[in-house]
Amino acid sequence: MKTAFLFPGQGAQFVGMGAEIASSFPAASAIFEKANNIVGFDLRQICFEGPAEQLSSTTISQPAIFTTSTAILEVLRTEQATSGIIADVTAGLSLGEYTALYTAGVLSFEDGLKLVQKRGQAMQAAADANEGAMVSIIGLDEETARRLCEEAGQGDILEPVNFNCPGQIVISGDKKACRIAKELALKIGAIKAVRLDVAGAFHTRMMAGAAETLEKALIDCEIAEPSQTRIIANIDAEYYQTSEKIKQGMVKQLTNPILWQKCMERLLADGVEKFYEIGPGRVLTGLMKRINRKTQIVNVSSLKAIKELF
Repeated sequence: MKTAFLFPGQGAQFVGMGAEIASSFPAASAIFEKANNIVGFDLRQICFEGPAEQLSSTTISQPAIFTTSTAILEVLRTEQATSGIIADVTAGLSLGEYTALYTAGVLSFEDGLKLVQKRGQAMQAAADANEGAMVSIIGLDEETARRLCEEAGQGDILEPVNFNCPGQIVISGDKKACRIAKELALKIGAIKAVRLDVAGAFHTRMMAGAAETLEKALIDCEIAEPSQTRIIANIDAEYYQTSEKIKQGMVKQLTNPILWQKCMERLLADGVEKFYEIGPGRVLTGLMKRINRKTQIVNVSSLKAIKELF
């Protein structure tokens, strides 16, 4: 039976994430300690105790989610009862792709965390330089979502950027255009339109500055050639074949749409039968239920969930 490990992206964070797991498993605790030394501040304390506002900022949430997901993964790898659960393929939503790359063995924890920290800082800087926003639209198909962006954008940047599951598309772009789209969406048949609590217009060309910064950071980063564990790319739902393609994908991801639904449909078509969402929250578990209700997905986000695997 083919197995996939899935890793959540920004927005999955919550105060207290990883705390119970770290206090129960030394392997998880060690990951948080290691992370503190790499990032140069007490990331562990912010994950465990907050404040929520600080944890949710782009610069903190990205390294925090990467670290928490890795800590949970480390428990699964080191505990005898779960060490037999091995991924044939990995995938991560946006930021989560970094955890997928680490899991597949092409990126070290230290390099992954440093990149994620730089990525968060670069995205925040790009957001500060451009007035952008994101809106989640429920109930429109792709064609109608594109029409909505055209009408509301009126020449400004506004485009569909997250194709998460049937009936859920996130649009991103100029703040004013997002505001117009939020009102217009309901008039053209959307069930719901919700402004997301993010710093800026992620996955659009408004993140070009961040992509440039990340590209420079990747020059000094060692990425191995993919081998046994396959990694599926957010940007095109194809498997990464070379380390060069991985680097290109990481950069492109910042200014291009995330094709999560297509990625999951590809994995299902390629015979993946069991999925594990590893990391904080239940976002990917919820999306999978809407992509294919019959899919077997195990959510591993809490101490209770880990113990149920024993």
